[in-house]
Amino acid sequence: MDILTHLRRMAGNNLWSNDRLYRAVLQLGPGEFEAERTSFFPSIKATLNHILAVDYLYLDFLEQGGVGAAAYDDCVPFDKPQALFAAQVAADRRLIAFCDALSEADLDRRVITERREDGLIPEKIGDLLAHVFLHDIHHRGQVHAMLSGTSVAPPQLDEFLLDYDLKLRRAEVERLGIDGSD
Repeated sequence: MDILTHLRRMAGNNLWSNDRLYRAVLQLGPGEFEAERTSFFPSIKATLNHILAVDYLYLDFLEQGGVGAAAYDDCVPFDKPQALFAAQVAADRRLIAFCDALSEADLDRRVITERREDGLIPEKIGDLLAHVFLHDIHHRGQVHAMLSGTSVAPPQLDEFLLDYDLKLRRAEVERLGIDGSD
């Protein structure tokens, strides 16, 4: 598999993993979404809002939207999981569309990223994509662990890439309209 195909599959994995995770989150009982928990961010709500805010930031970098650090700074946290889920799906679909439009040459092309402390830094598109996927996986793992202390069992999130697991994701990837096999 070439790197461009891998990055496209990772964009699909982001949508699929978020879909599974949010479907669990939407089943939480009253108060569980915002309850204080032990993690990098103090709640499921705060962690999921952080994932979305960082996705907005990196999508702006990748799409060269010109918003810069304000894409993160101006992100208004969602109080309800349903609205947050809808916003995350929209961001995930933007990321899929961005990856689908890339050529192999685009991966080494540099775009300007705006960092509050360090100013404007050119970064390779391939590196930005790899980073955003790692970031999202990292924080989804924290939400996954926090779900273990709720009334809802955390979902399996690693059944996306292997042919062996296709039977476990087929209905979901078809519903989401993404390629879940290769």
